[in-house]
Amino acid sequence: MPDMDTDVLIVGAGPVGLTLANFLGLQGVRTLIVEERDTLIDYPRGVGLDDESLRTFQSIGVVEAVLPHTVPNQILRFFDADRRLLVEMAPPDARFGWPKRNGFVQPLVDAELLLGLDRFDHVAVLWGRQMTELHQDGDGVNVELSGAPTTIRAKYVVGCDGGRSATRRAMGVSFDGTTSPTRWVVIDIANDPLGHPNSEVGADPDRPYVSISIAHGIRRFEFMIHADETDEQAEDPAFVARLMAPLVPYPEKVDVIRRRLYTHHSRIASSFRDGRLLIAGDAAHLMPVWQGQGYNSGIRDAANLGWKLAAVVNGQADDALLDTYDAERRKHARAMIDLSTMVGRVISPTNRRVASLRDKLIRGASVVPTLKRYVLEMRFKPMPRYEQGAVFHAVSPPPPTSPVGTLFIQPRVDTRTATNVLLDDVLGSGFAVLCWSNNPRQFMGAEVFEKWRALGAAFVTVRPTCQLNWAGSDDPDVIVVGDRTGALKTWFDAQTDSVLFLRPDRCIAAACVAQLAGERSAKIFDALKLNPEGGETPSVASPVLYVPQSAAESTGTAS
Repeated sequence: MPDMDTDVLIVGAGPVGLTLANFLGLQGVRTLIVEERDTLIDYPRGVGLDDESLRTFQSIGVVEAVLPHTVPNQILRFFDADRRLLVEMAPPDARFGWPKRNGFVQPLVDAELLLGLDRFDHVAVLWGRQMTELHQDGDGVNVELSGAPTTIRAKYVVGCDGGRSATRRAMGVSFDGTTSPTRWVVIDIANDPLGHPNSEVGADPDRPYVSISIAHGIRRFEFMIHADETDEQAEDPAFVARLMAPLVPYPEKVDVIRRRLYTHHSRIASSFRDGRLLIAGDAAHLMPVWQGQGYNSGIRDAANLGWKLAAVVNGQADDALLDTYDAERRKHARAMIDLSTMVGRVISPTNRRVASLRDKLIRGASVVPTLKRYVLEMRFKPMPRYEQGAVFHAVSPPPPTSPVGTLFIQPRVDTRTATNVLLDDVLGSGFAVLCWSNNPRQFMGAEVFEKWRALGAAFVTVRPTCQLNWAGSDDPDVIVVGDRTGALKTWFDAQTDSVLFLRPDRCIAAACVAQLAGERSAKIFDALKLNPEGGETPSVASPVLYVPQSAAESTGTAS
């Protein structure tokens, strides 16, 4: 007999596992994290958060605690060997509610994710426990641990246990791709010796480097280590000082927090799911650091998988919904790996002739306004767009202009009780039916309306702000939103569909004109494997921020 049982067991208390646990905690899912370490990792890893990750942290109620550890609107400049500007990335767009580039101190952000779990009596972390075996059957998974409790029975196991994932090995799936032979040394410095917010990549063929301002007076340096330089050299303070000498006036006086050697990997698992076993984050995919998307891709995994696991465990969806996790995340993760690998090859050639040709091509492209905006605004970044998975497309293949399968925008809006709030805070943490200037109950019909309500959906009608307080068509179950900035009208103006069915991760699951919403709903339930009559609406915790503490003091994690 197992020593204890849970709905979901997560292997690994890294950012992906912690984010997933917060999702599940909000949905009332009993969750247990097992972590072989005794505390959170504090060595150098991610330094960049994107808008999608901040939106995810908003959805789990921790963003206000995370923000003090970030530097928003981070500008990244690329320089040649003579420190002349090659290209700049400064995306102004905040269509998802947050800046596209944000520096951050990962150990402190991870600590806030851990503190978020204190809100839930049904979520726990076991530290210093290694998963030694697991065996799945038709009803669940038996997990053997070192130490007590020894045996855990779980309905599902999610491996968020890094690139050397024991969960992935237990699934028997391959980890396909390459590992670069080039080594890099990462050095985090306290009391930033440069002291400005600038971040740069040096595309210097003699020694490519990175210098990034993150937060709390910390600066990250990364330097390529040449083939004839040993690991022992890279650990030598005098050698490290020589690396920093071209960038720092007195490199021997810097306050080194930590340094670490690493290599770049470009790998993806052949499957993200095997029955009741799933993997996420680095366990599922690894990518070079050049686009800062390793951390963010893992958070996307958690956002995609979290609501699906909760729906299945709570009886509101069939187990087949979990198959869409692999279908949706694999293509996008692969695109991010390819982009990061390509950017690394552009940045880090050590041949001067190749680097010179690259510089000429980049400068030539930068004089073309459309190409310059393409880079400046990071339009090259692949965005999730699901043609298959937990979405319903009225026609196949869907036209390129269809919004279905994409993330919905998040402007600031007004309600009758609050002004200037982000849209997701109005929609809540579950499904949402959102329409332009209409009453969902009236055009959907009472029966369909109740089915969506059984799934915990929010019903929202958007109006011009001048109509916000008109009560002529009020419905007690429909939230009225004023389009404060005009962004929502602009969005609907560009579409023919007026009704959106939004998933909990704010992907548009389906869209249609008002008269089709009732009959379209049955097809959406089928496509998303939803069963509004089979499960009970979970007792969902409010995604209100917990009272933030000092993460460093609460966990003993170094900054």
